[in-house]
Formats: sequence, structure tokens, C-alpha cells
Amino acid sequence: MTTRRQFLRNTGAFTATLTGGATLIAFAETQAKSDTGGRKTRWGLLIDVARCPDGCSTCVSACSEENGWGDTGNRLTDAQWIRKVMVTDPQSKLSRSLPVMCQHCAEPPCVDVCPTGASFKRADGIVLVDKHICIGCRYCMMACPYKARSFIHEPLQDQKSHAPRGKGTVESCTLCVHRVDLGRLPACVEACAAAGHDAMLFGDINDPESEISKRIAQHPVRKIRADLGTDPGVSYENL
Repeated sequence: MTTRRQFLRNTGAFTATLTGGATLIAFAETQAKSDTGGRKTRWGLLIDVARCPDGCSTCVSACSEENGWGDTGNRLTDAQWIRKVMVTDPQSKLSRSLPVMCQHCAEPPCVDVCPTGASFKRADGIVLVDKHICIGCRYCMMACPYKARSFIHEPLQDQKSHAPRGKGTVESCTLCVHRVDLGRLPACVEACAAAGHDAMLFGDINDPESEISKRIAQHPVRKIRADLGTDPGVSYENL
């Protein structure tokens, strides 16, 4: 007998409704329709580190405002949707400031270890957490090599309807999936462009004709811990 949950997944959409009317819609395999020759969309980011000012936190502020999270001053428990970090080349001693968020891996370790299926990857490459079935075990946090996930310790108020959160669950960057599904850019990308930095480029990395794919093909890029075989959807230029 087919359950309601199985029916919704098989027909292409699964909706989880949380307290307060917050709803997360996660599309299954039908989300990433083939465009040409069977190619499926895979959304990704290219970040030009040379254009990312050391003291700028525009992308962080935009994400916080868009998705309704904020720092409490406790680095051990604060949300990790996106953060600015300083990295230093051990040989040249050159330091760079860059944003780090969920890398939306093609082979996400967080999905592999999740006991309930709450951590999942959409057909278009976006990795999400289904808050309706997340039990807060935090296995995904331990498995993530990018420290891109965080656990919500305190009760929350005034949540965004498009970004459901909740005490006792794990969260991370959603690539602003609610905007992407409407044909819009993630908030961090839009804010970076508005600030005049243009350090972040968003697009379909499986489309050889997309701007992001052309940039990646023409310029040397690096992925964080590419040696792990997770195939991140986030690439860094001039790192």
C-alpha cells in the first residue's frame, strides 16, 4: 500500500508543514528537467576571491535577513548558513577572505549518514534538510567536512515562511531555493552584485553555455577539499 508520503515523492513534490505555517517544498527528480541531450540542471556558485573584500560581510547580512537567522555571539552554537573566513597559503603567506557555506556536493556526506532521510539532495543538486523528519541527531554535522551545518538550540520566533527553522533540528544554506525556484538569484549573490563587488556568480554548472560554466572552463578554479571526492557545487577563483 502506498503511503501519502510515498505518493507525494513519486509525483514529484513533498511538502512539510511546520509550526507557525512555515512550509518547505522539496521537489524530487522531476525538479531538474532535461534541457538538451538528457542534461540535467545542477545549480552552483563561482566565487572570485580577488573581488571579495576582507572586511565585507554583505553576503552574510543578506543571507541572515533573507532567511531569518542571526548571530547570538556564541560561535559554538551560532547558525552557519554562511560565514566569512580567512585562509592563508602556507608557502606564499598570502591571505584571502572568502565566504563559506554548504557546498551542495554531488556526493554529500550529510545525506549518506542521515538515518531518517531528512538530509537529501534534489535532482538539481541543491542539498536540503527536511525539518519535518529531522530528529536532531547531528550525524550530518559530524560528517560535513565544511562545518556548514549547525544545530538550533533555542526556541525561535518570527520565522520566515519560506525558510522554516525549529529548535532541535539542523540547518544550513539552502542556496535560497525558494528564490531559485522562482527564477531569482540567491540573496547573497544579488547583494554582492548590488554592493558593486560582483564576486559571486550563480548558474547551471552542467550547462556548457552558461556564464558560470564558461568562467570555470576559462579560469583556474579550486574547490575546498576536492580530495575528499564530494564534488562540491561551489568553486573558488583566485584562491
